Amino acid sequence: MKYTIEGTDFNFEDEVMKSDIPVLVDFWAPWCSPCDTVAPIVDEIAQEYMGKLKVVKLNTDENQEIAYRFGIKSIPTFGVFNNGLVVDGVIGAVPKKVILNKLRPYIRAVN
Repeated sequence: MKYTIEGTDFNFEDEVMKSDIPVLVDFWAPWCSPCDTVAPIVDEIAQEYMGKLKVVKLNTDENQEIAYRFGIKSIPTFGVFNNGLVVDGVIGAVPKKVILNKLRPYIRAVN
């Protein structure tokens, strides 16, 4: 079962900006080895917090409009969205606990 959603220039508004639960957006690209390193962590978070958090993976090579809109200059970049706003984020291949600490204020029961 797939727990993440593929984000695109076309579905970003509905999947992220209009989401009724917090969203973690993973801005990545297929050639990015640090992105590959954190991909399993992103998948774990998506599975563990299903129903409390939406996880969207957005390929910046294929969806340049959204990447440009949010000023993504380095990947991986993780954006935390809540109620249609960017409320936090982190750049780089960081440990799982760093991502969870960014999410903690927006999700109940994040360990």
